[in-house]
Amino acid sequence: MKKIEAIIQPHKLEEVKEALKAIGIDGMTVIEVRGHGRQKGHKEIYRGMEYQVDLLPKIKLEMVVPGGRADEVIRTLVAAARTGKIGDGKVFVSDIADAIRIRNDDRGEGAL
Repeated sequence: MKKIEAIIQPHKLEEVKEALKAIGIDGMTVIEVRGHGRQKGHKEIYRGMEYQVDLLPKIKLEMVVPGGRADEVIRTLVAAARTGKIGDGKVFVSDIADAIRIRNDDRGEGAL
């Protein structure tokens, strides 16, 4: 099993969800976060004063998928989230040792 964590632009969330749903991926956690990478934020003017906005709004998606589907899920997610501009985000993949469904003690991929 693989855990996929993706940081994406907020306006791409619906497109990513629809693309993942189209390949049968329903379960995910969506978290509103703030941060920056190489773009280091931007400057805004408010009431005549210039401010540096260095923590930009982003969306973090987390999902655990069967190991055999990880590449397909990542390709789909990246294609749906990509704008081709700086700040599109990142995807992180890690191994999951076990998963347990609390309701009935299903374990492993059966718990997904």
